Amino acid sequence: MNTDVYRELTVAAVLLGLIQGIILNIAFAYIALKLGFSLGGSAIAAIFGYVFLRGMLRKGTIVENSVNQTIASGINSAGTGVIFVLPALFLLGFHGNSVLSIWPLLLAGIGGAILGVVVIIPLRKQLIEIERLRFPTGVAVATIIRSGATGGNKGKLLLIGFLISAIWKLLMISGWLESPGVLENEELNLSFGLLPAYFAPALSLSLLNFAVGLLSGRAGLPFFFGGILAWWVISPVTVTAGWVPVELNNQALVDFIYIEMLRPLGIGILIGAALMEVLVNFPALKSAIYSLAMASRTASHKDGRDEMPFWLLLAGGGAAIVFFFIAAWSTPDVSLIQATFVALLATLWLGLAGLIVAQCTGLTDMSPVSGIALITITMMMIVVNGNVAAALIVTLAAAVAIAQSADMMQDLKTGFMLGNRPLLQQLVQFGTSWLGVIIAFFVIYVLWSSGAGGENGFGYGTSLPAPQATALMSIIEAVQNDTVPTNKYVLGGIVGILLGAAPVASLGILVGLAMYLPFSVTLSYGLGCLTQMSITKHQGEAFTENKLIPLAAGLIIGEALMGIGGALYEIMQSTGGTG
Repeated sequence: MNTDVYRELTVAAVLLGLIQGIILNIAFAYIALKLGFSLGGSAIAAIFGYVFLRGMLRKGTIVENSVNQTIASGINSAGTGVIFVLPALFLLGFHGNSVLSIWPLLLAGIGGAILGVVVIIPLRKQLIEIERLRFPTGVAVATIIRSGATGGNKGKLLLIGFLISAIWKLLMISGWLESPGVLENEELNLSFGLLPAYFAPALSLSLLNFAVGLLSGRAGLPFFFGGILAWWVISPVTVTAGWVPVELNNQALVDFIYIEMLRPLGIGILIGAALMEVLVNFPALKSAIYSLAMASRTASHKDGRDEMPFWLLLAGGGAAIVFFFIAAWSTPDVSLIQATFVALLATLWLGLAGLIVAQCTGLTDMSPVSGIALITITMMMIVVNGNVAAALIVTLAAAVAIAQSADMMQDLKTGFMLGNRPLLQQLVQFGTSWLGVIIAFFVIYVLWSSGAGGENGFGYGTSLPAPQATALMSIIEAVQNDTVPTNKYVLGGIVGILLGAAPVASLGILVGLAMYLPFSVTLSYGLGCLTQMSITKHQGEAFTENKLIPLAAGLIIGEALMGIGGALYEIMQSTGGTG
């Protein structure tokens, strides 16, 4: 229905969702390259939805705003999967290969976005209406949309945060505040000549890092503790114990500790924690398969009018398989038989992963994208005999599909609580989420081509470390060169298994990722977590939700968009200089 009395699927909601999805995709892609994980954009999209739909147009309804945030979060989540995987191709040096094209990867990503929505829709009624799983993010977004009367005030705080962060980022990238030995590369030296380099005595002045910590609060402490473990425990212990060459010092010593110690331990922890998450959530898989079987039994003719048609689901699944096949067959050294096998295996694995994610998201609010990606790249490197491009195709598709499945179920939970027609939410996400794949590809190319984070756009030694992609790259290189540091992987794997079994969501994944980051970034993030906890303790949850979170969201978007804008400016300057 598209009337003033009951506005739901409207041109205004679709256009606003598309605009917000693009902006959030760019901003959170930047975050993922910086911190190794991303955030959901539903809450931010919902706040802005009321600012524009109700505040400016004076016509917005809660279900119309729900459609807006469904589109925005779908586009954003599709980009998250790309950012975790595609940068590895650049870091491995394949981006300049005239033989290896990025088009197969782009097709695989679009196929993953489609399949991620398709596999999850049949579970909606069973998981949301019958089993009534919690889906905490979906519930939180529904609460925000219902309290839309404060949307105007939240929008003002978001704008203030945006301006502060954008101006600060402009000052940072301009170099006006640079001071050799004190403030360099957006890091403040805290050593004062007293602490050695291997203690990583620096603080990132990125407001984005701090703001992500403000949004995370207590849930982000494992990530902070992982950084402390890496740089304030393992690093000094290796030096004190004499496990490093005595002739190394300063940055050379830091590089050795990172490459030879922290990185392989981090990979082991990530893989161990990912495997443990799969084992821990195995009952969820069994439950999901049961739910899928029940979904077909509980469907009725009436339900069909509020769900995507079955023929469209089949067509979408078929299109995804075709995309995977074309992507694999377009890859050098992949035969027709191998391409067929890869396409079928990718579809089955993505369907299995989607079922796991549906239950995990409903019960714990966690979507194990990074863990599934690491397992996928390890498995596919064996299946395709070390063909990097073919392995990355399936890994990219899996990461995108998982992110889409988790986001779709959260959005459907929000819609169920607000009274949306599921069919409309499904159609808009099915029809728009794949745009997030294209946008994320563009962001990666811009950042890499501009050298925004250093000599290259991202990776170790830059302001955008891309820890997820670095982990994938390390696994690929180790398999290719037969230089797998087995002892460190095993040790890290044992630690990861123990952490993965702990009753703290994603503890092992977060600790493993922290091994990849400069501690200056982790420290800034941790201070944000502690600040949010302190403010919530003294001011209450309502103050945090209504004041702190919108301000933090503005700080994130302001720096990210200014960073991308600076990268585009560098590219234009370079093009103009050579033209």
